[in-house]
Amino acid sequence: MALPAFAISTDQGQLTGRGLEGFYRAGRRILSRCQVRVAGREPVAVQARMLSADSARFVATLRLSTGGGPDPEIVVERIRYADGTERITLHSAAVRPLRLPVEVSLGTDLAEVGLVASGGAGPELPASVHDSGMRWSTATAHCTVTADPVPADALASAGLLRWEVDLPPGASRSVELRVRPDGAGPIRLAGHGAMRSTVAARAVGDDPRVQPLLDRSVEDLHALLLRSPEHPTDMYPAAGAPWRCGLAPAEALAAARMALPLGTRLAAGTLRTLARSQLTGSGPRSGMIPGPLRDAGPHLPPGCTGTEATLLFPALLAEAWRWGLPGKEVEELLPAAERCLRWLLGAVGEGAFLPDAHPSGLARCETQAHAHRAALLGADLFDAYGLEGAVGLRQWAQRLRTTFREEFWVQDRAGGRPAVARLRDGRLVPHLTGGAAHLLDTGLLGAGALAPGLLDRVQTEQLARLFGGPAMDSGWGLRSLGAKEAAYNPFGHRGGAVRVQETAVAVTGLAAAGYDKEASSLLRGMLSAAESFGHRLPEMYAGEQRTEGSAPLPHPAACRPAAAAAAAGAHVLAALAGIRPDAPAGTVTLKPVRSAPLGELGLTALSVAGAPFSVRVSRLGLAMVEEAADGLQLGV
Repeated sequence: MALPAFAISTDQGQLTGRGLEGFYRAGRRILSRCQVRVAGREPVAVQARMLSADSARFVATLRLSTGGGPDPEIVVERIRYADGTERITLHSAAVRPLRLPVEVSLGTDLAEVGLVASGGAGPELPASVHDSGMRWSTATAHCTVTADPVPADALASAGLLRWEVDLPPGASRSVELRVRPDGAGPIRLAGHGAMRSTVAARAVGDDPRVQPLLDRSVEDLHALLLRSPEHPTDMYPAAGAPWRCGLAPAEALAAARMALPLGTRLAAGTLRTLARSQLTGSGPRSGMIPGPLRDAGPHLPPGCTGTEATLLFPALLAEAWRWGLPGKEVEELLPAAERCLRWLLGAVGEGAFLPDAHPSGLARCETQAHAHRAALLGADLFDAYGLEGAVGLRQWAQRLRTTFREEFWVQDRAGGRPAVARLRDGRLVPHLTGGAAHLLDTGLLGAGALAPGLLDRVQTEQLARLFGGPAMDSGWGLRSLGAKEAAYNPFGHRGGAVRVQETAVAVTGLAAAGYDKEASSLLRGMLSAAESFGHRLPEMYAGEQRTEGSAPLPHPAACRPAAAAAAAGAHVLAALAGIRPDAPAGTVTLKPVRSAPLGELGLTALSVAGAPFSVRVSRLGLAMVEEAADGLQLGV
């Protein structure tokens, strides 16, 4: 993947045109079939592996004679790049010179990705011979494949390119194909160069899974980056591939926030991009960051992601400021954050809860957590820059805390639980969901302190116990709906599947609150799932209970990679070290997880106050700074 381009194939390497296979660019499948035959036969696939986020290597072999023993004489290597380039190389181990016919069969339907996903793509289009390859056209799209070297034969009716390849003993010969929409050039990663510093981030330690997890997290974040066409210096993450290769405001803000240990550049670009989309005027939606509706599971109506984005905006700005976003950039974004918080107070009115825009007027648990964090972090930002309104934000946050603890808690004989929502008439929707993890995510204030939470100490302990129990902890991560709840479905997006973002939020929130056992169990499950997925975590996977020798079940509709899931890797590792910066004050505080659940852990080339930051946590849970910006002091 190298957005806006990506390629999908099975581990066999051949693109057969079935299912989702093909090269895609800007939401359209530009090539669906690319099948290689050597000497009239299809090589036998032996290995497929990712080389990087935007390239993969496929190896196949061919045995030419039946009397020469079992060893293959030809190795066929295919290096496939997301940008539409494929290099096919034949390596000969034969003792005699060979002359082999090589054929590549091509085809495409030029279908949009949504049509492909729904199974509605049409038949292959007729091809025409074009320069050194093939061309396909519709009324709205055109695509060409060019080959180097020029093929000896090109048969348009079959989409076939053919070469006669001479291979001396021990020699190699290559053919390179390039598929492009007409007039389009090569893809250049949005983050290339501008975010080069994040590539240097490394994790080492007793647990061998941490390094590949962080490596893949950084690679995937880079590959998901897009640039604003009108403002090319501003980068933001797409939600995920292949389904959501565009800007999804809430997911982009969440990913940028979790990626703050890698630097503030992504946060700044995302904030500036979304500030330009902020609604203005005098209506009730003035100040909102618009966003679409999103399914909320079996027990609630769809939720407005615009509400979530509007609340995440000031929280991200405040925390990016703590991590080292330059003051000038903070000042430029303050008016947009101020409008978000004015909208919040206006939407709350004289009440305690932030209601949905839905006609039912219900108030969601998760929304209250986002709103409370935005108010407290925003108030700190207002104070620092001399803006009015901090007192009102803190007063409302205090009112919300008091009321939430009394009116959002479902009492039962097992100790109670936070309700997933509260209806306008006061009735509670009692189901336990992974969204309650956001109650533990309070946000970073000054001097390394965390903001107070909506739950009191006893309620926090009960939520930790519930998250650590088998109904919520699947062994692979946190379920989005408890296994004992009505309508539980292990594949339900918000009805039982494991959502990586929620798991990461739960891990860091539990660890910060001192519940190491529960945090460690969820963390180990997430790391085991990552290993099963080649360290490229999807946005979600089935919440089926883990058993000995099992593996997590992929979700057929999940994006993989996904921005929030990729950023979660950096987020949880930084949380294990307990890195809490206050760049404006020139300090950084370390609050590592004392139980050191992964043993010794070293994180190098992170970013605090705009400079490289490295920290090491011992097996005893003691942290030591090994590299930091000049003048940065260790807080207490």
